[in-house]
Amino acid sequence: MGVTGPPGPVMDRDEVDRALARLGAEHEAIETSLLALQDHAGRRLLEGAELTGVTKERWACAEVSITLLWAYFDAYTDALRGARDIRSRRRWSSREDLVELTELLRGESVTVAGSVAGAAGAGPATDPALHGTGRLSHSFSLTGLVDRMNELYASSLDMVVTADAVWSALPARIDLLAAELQRTRALAHSVGVRPGEHPAGDDLERITRTLTSLREQVVSDPLAFWVRAQGSSAPGGGRPDTTVYDREARALEDVRREIDAVLTVRQDAEQRLVRLRDVLSRADRTLAEARTARGEVLAKIAATEVPVVSGPPTVLQEQLATASEYRRQAQWHRLSPLLESLEQKAEDELLRARESLTAVTQPLAVRAELRGRIDAYRAKVARHGLAEDPFLIERYDAARRMLWSAPCDLRVAEQAVLRYQQAAAELLTAPRVPEQGGPQDRRGEQ
Repeated sequence: MGVTGPPGPVMDRDEVDRALARLGAEHEAIETSLLALQDHAGRRLLEGAELTGVTKERWACAEVSITLLWAYFDAYTDALRGARDIRSRRRWSSREDLVELTELLRGESVTVAGSVAGAAGAGPATDPALHGTGRLSHSFSLTGLVDRMNELYASSLDMVVTADAVWSALPARIDLLAAELQRTRALAHSVGVRPGEHPAGDDLERITRTLTSLREQVVSDPLAFWVRAQGSSAPGGGRPDTTVYDREARALEDVRREIDAVLTVRQDAEQRLVRLRDVLSRADRTLAEARTARGEVLAKIAATEVPVVSGPPTVLQEQLATASEYRRQAQWHRLSPLLESLEQKAEDELLRARESLTAVTQPLAVRAELRGRIDAYRAKVARHGLAEDPFLIERYDAARRMLWSAPCDLRVAEQAVLRYQQAAAELLTAPRVPEQGGPQDRRGEQ
């Protein structure tokens, strides 16, 4: 090795001792890291797993890298041991020793056989320094060899740590969700929510299939479920991809809410059915009242359009009978949506009945309003001492006859009331003349 001469100036004894101490510390650190990698739980899992996909490909590369690492480390160990042996020959190293040590410590003094790559199962991860060169061996400096080992170690550790992180996170969460899924399935079955009979039952079947498939994929190909952190170069920088898991967890939560709704129906179904019957009964009574009122309006009011009152819808009664049958047969999953629909329809029917009654009785309300208005004006003119005015009495009697006769023509009666109001307003706003016959004379002038 001394033929080519040392690279650069010959190192002195202090420089040699410092270099040996530094390389020795790096040797210990590398050995500790390699042993930790060898014992890493993720590595043991990878060795025993039936891998697929991207994980299988990357693990094949990582195994080559790990084998190369140990080969490089052995070569590094031998070179360091040789340098220490030379340094330990004598307390004060000779010029020849220092030249040899300089070449060992600074030159490309470590030779790795090209067959190492083949022995490691030469693949796509084979060290670029050896792969494809056609050389039987390759030489490294001790510093260069340390850098090469650090690169291979970082890529191998990233692979192991990433797979272990996914295996540590996702399968356990999937198992917990699967256990919750089984409890939900049992509860769903108890209330009649089954596949093919209820959408929630179909959802449970789909979630079961998805979780089973997801767990198999995570176990065989964990790297397919890893999201690398942007800008991170540290081994294992990133997080497990829980997109599919989170989606199924939300779907299961939706199903649980659906089951809870069905359970609630089971608990208060009878009370809700009683309330439904009461609402529909009130709607029927209101419609009956509207039909009676329509006959009264037709008898008492003339020249007006009175809307026809329809009968109660039989379909609601039929659906109510179906709901009662579902409750009797404990078909809660069918009863739940039917009750919700019926409750809304029953409220709508009651509202329709009330609106029908209001529309039918509107002419009577108009007549009552006209009666109240004319009586109010009569009281007002009486307070002003004009109740005995012949003209007002004449118009009041005409309007009253129309309003208290049957059938009452509302349009004619309203005009009569307006004429009475106008006459009363004119008398109330006109100047009071004490002479006899003042108001009558003014009417004569008009």
